[in-house]
Amino acid sequence: MFLGLATTGASAQQAASDPADEAEARSIVEKADQVRFPAEGFQVDVSIATTRPDEEPELRKFRVLSKGNENTVVMVTEPASERGQIILMKGRDLWIFMPEVSQPVRISLSQRLTGQVANGDLARANFSGDYNPRIVRNETINGENYAVLELTAVDRSVTYQKVRYWVNTKNFWPFKAEFYSLSNRLLKKASYEDFKTMAGTIRPTRMVMEDALRSGEISVLEYGDMKLRDLPDRVFTKEYLKKL
Repeated sequence: MFLGLATTGASAQQAASDPADEAEARSIVEKADQVRFPAEGFQVDVSIATTRPDEEPELRKFRVLSKGNENTVVMVTEPASERGQIILMKGRDLWIFMPEVSQPVRISLSQRLTGQVANGDLARANFSGDYNPRIVRNETINGENYAVLELTAVDRSVTYQKVRYWVNTKNFWPFKAEFYSLSNRLLKKASYEDFKTMAGTIRPTRMVMEDALRSGEISVLEYGDMKLRDLPDRVFTKEYLKKL
């Protein structure tokens, strides 16, 4: 999936260890987060197409409202049979609201949403708030320099326990990521693609997530119609979602 030959620069033994290196690693991750999504309130439509060997492709669509790193609402828009289901994130707490159930149900960030996509991939996609980063090496890929970072989860509540993350050091565009379990098992791979201007900044509008354990299982996330929105705090409350 990932094109181009990589040449390794600094070795893993030269990983970040002093405060200056730690600050640089965190700065890279924060800037890459800002490339992926606005820091202010925004709305974006996301379609997720999942393909599996010998099965019909599955398409699901969502509308995401987000404000900062702590508040997100994910609404199912397709299929029609699931319209009205809403996920609310407050900090790292997650609830799902379903029209046929009177009370919201607690769920986890790591729980599967659809295909290769976990709840946290849509609801809480800021790496800088959930992981402690360090630079393990640099790589040159297709003539571009990338910082290769290892992101370690701040606690077990986050979506993945470890992430290996490639970020372009020139423009801080994310390139690819690998997601690992607590036992250091590679779970899935992702690539960030099709960079276009959305909400005033060039961002990846396509993310491809591939199952590392089962060959041929792929989910493609397409982001569109992103717009900045002034979202009041009341939008991100259980009481407000009941009105929706």
